[in-house]
Amino acid sequence: MKKITLVLAALALVLLFTNLPEALAQKKGKPLYTFPLGVQAYTYRAHFPKDVEGTLDRIQSLGITEIEGGAPKGYTPEQFKKMCADRGISIPSTGAGYEELVKSPEEVAQRAKTLGAQYVMVAWIPHEKGNFTLENAKKAVEDFNRAGKVLQESGITFCYHDHGYEFQPYGDGTLLDYIIQNTDPKYVSFEMDVLWTQFGGGDPVKLLNKYPNRWKLMHLKDLKKGVKGDLTGGTPAENDVPLGSGQVAMEEVIRTAKKIGIKHFFIEDESNKELEYVPISIAYIKGLKQ
Repeated sequence: MKKITLVLAALALVLLFTNLPEALAQKKGKPLYTFPLGVQAYTYRAHFPKDVEGTLDRIQSLGITEIEGGAPKGYTPEQFKKMCADRGISIPSTGAGYEELVKSPEEVAQRAKTLGAQYVMVAWIPHEKGNFTLENAKKAVEDFNRAGKVLQESGITFCYHDHGYEFQPYGDGTLLDYIIQNTDPKYVSFEMDVLWTQFGGGDPVKLLNKYPNRWKLMHLKDLKKGVKGDLTGGTPAENDVPLGSGQVAMEEVIRTAKKIGIKHFFIEDESNKELEYVPISIAYIKGLKQ
């Protein structure tokens, strides 16, 4: 009996040490964020006009491999794409103004294709500040459906980027609900800006879960604790803080975004301390565990 007990004890030790690396890995946790690091070019708005190559070098040095943006002034889309590619940076998404999208969707699509982008995003619907109306939303729905079809026929996905003012109450929800529910999923998708969603009174996690098939892109941005939002779609630069230090439930947002299939995340820092804050934000998302 004693011999059997010793054999069993020895076997247990063998099994323990055989599975030790796996056990330690589980305890430590695997990374939650498993996507390329991306940045919105607006983060470096003070740097690109002075030194495009130097700014791209800085972005590359941070390990960032995706950028959302377009060619800076004085450069063609072809030139900018090559400069990014030379540094191992791709451009999966680019922006366009609302008026440009409505007037020349074919040109917008061609520019995106030249950059190598698969997505075009629009981040603002013209309206009287602080007074986004149902009429504004209805016009946007009509314009987005029409232009989005043109982009889709060119192999480009159109995304509307929410900006906070769309959370004006309407019916059982908000005007953002109206826009999402009345645009054609074949032609119109969405990019969530988590700061503006929070600032406008929305719940980023609930919205991701409510429309899991509509969100394709995400701006990772955090809002300073204690700041009370409104429906203006604007807040001072000092209210932008490093990811994980503000009032957004950032870990749960990223976890939910990953679950519903978002694959492109762009850190956007609108503060005036982007050189200090972006590395902190990168360290934060890299440190998240499953």
